[in-house]
Amino acid sequence: MKKLRTRFKLWLSSKDAEGVFGDGKWRLLKNIDTEGSLKAASHSLRISYRKAWGDLKKAQQCLNVPLVEKQRGGIQGGRTALTEQGKKWVNAYTRFRSDIEKAVDKAYEKHIKELVK
Repeated sequence: MKKLRTRFKLWLSSKDAEGVFGDGKWRLLKNIDTEGSLKAASHSLRISYRKAWGDLKKAQQCLNVPLVEKQRGGIQGGRTALTEQGKKWVNAYTRFRSDIEKAVDKAYEKHIKELVK
């Protein structure tokens, strides 16, 4: 058997909404920060602009914080940037996800590793 590794998807939900924030929105925000635009970020993640914008709107609405600020086009095109709250969410979720990943790896070592030869 080939070496196994742990994989998981993580997201936060509320009583009123599923998937408020998770791996997908985290990656989207990180790509917006790198690319400087929602269009470029959605393209690099291979998701539609419409889905990306819908995901952002949902997260902002449910979290009640602005995660990005947009400037419409012009001669040099538009841009999208993370707000301070958006940066805080990316940083906090990065640390949170890292802690969860370590816990999952530890549980794998404890319960599964000895079964895989």
